[in-house]
Amino acid sequence: MSHKSNSLKQLALQKFKKNFWGVFSFYFLILVGLISVFAYVIAPDNSKHSNQMHLSIHSKKPGFKVTMLTIPSQFKTEQSILNKSFFGKKNADTEVPILEYTIESETLIYIEYVGDGLQGVEKQISLKVFPEGNARSYIKEKTFFFGTDKYGRDLLSRVLVGARISFFIGFVAVFISLIIGVLMGSLAGYFGGKVDAVIMWIINVTWSIPTLLLVIAITLALGKGFWQVFIAVGLTMWVEVARVVRGQIISAKEMQYVTAARALGFSDLRIITKHILPNIMAPVIVISAANFAAAILIESGLSFLGIGAQPPMASWGAMIKDHYNYIILGKPYLAIIPGLCIMSLVMAFMLIGNALRDALDVKS
Repeated sequence: MSHKSNSLKQLALQKFKKNFWGVFSFYFLILVGLISVFAYVIAPDNSKHSNQMHLSIHSKKPGFKVTMLTIPSQFKTEQSILNKSFFGKKNADTEVPILEYTIESETLIYIEYVGDGLQGVEKQISLKVFPEGNARSYIKEKTFFFGTDKYGRDLLSRVLVGARISFFIGFVAVFISLIIGVLMGSLAGYFGGKVDAVIMWIINVTWSIPTLLLVIAITLALGKGFWQVFIAVGLTMWVEVARVVRGQIISAKEMQYVTAARALGFSDLRIITKHILPNIMAPVIVISAANFAAAILIESGLSFLGIGAQPPMASWGAMIKDHYNYIILGKPYLAIIPGLCIMSLVMAFMLIGNALRDALDVKS
């Protein structure tokens, strides 16, 4: 029996490997996952939420370059390397885009960048502000590969950090939906009768409420915030899992191995968890992949409506909300770039779901 089980797993794995788009999506999701975890290590702006604003260089095109003067802060911020890598740098320094600068005796004279051919204000600052009076090491040319948003923040950094919310909401939402859905579906399918009737009534009532409306209601009840959105999305996605699990258990509980388990005196809990659920997980895995994609879209919709992740937290949906009007102002990339990120991530989950469905299909 063990040899057969292993053979079936190997056959499913071989079928999955032959699916080009499934394998491509798998590696793409691994890449996005690594980017999400190490976003602050990769991002050019590694400040918390990549929220370093420069209003004088707002809405600049991709590839824009400017000379940036960093004025050190007198306040010391203690932060471990691990904390900085995963949660961003607590940056108290001031960054100033400048047009040109000169150093005379003990003074740094610079002209602020204004843009549009205008002359900025000339300002002076003592070299004593800089460690060892070395001001030149604090003046560097900075390139914004994706341009800047309407607040002058680095768009590439915001996109990289924003991947965290869209990627991890899938895991949290699917985890919550699996716990509730598998529990409710197992009880309804295995015991039947009044238990099934009550659970199906709850499922049908929840199913009849529009998903986005239900998420909005739960979010407003729990409050606006990062984890509240994750929980709200998860609490609305368990219905599909429960219906699939219920149907599969109704079919599986009449099988001979379940009858044999009952004859041996095993408890209902053991029969469900040890014998039935392992044999019906294939369709649950497939629907979980689809729920990943649905969770990303729902979170993006909530952020677009302003009740998702709250500013200054980076979110792809919120980035589209902030810049959708720039589509008709000649700078559509500000909304298109995060939109393409959402589309590619959702597409990857859908493709890997289709690949898993084909690989786990026992009839093919």
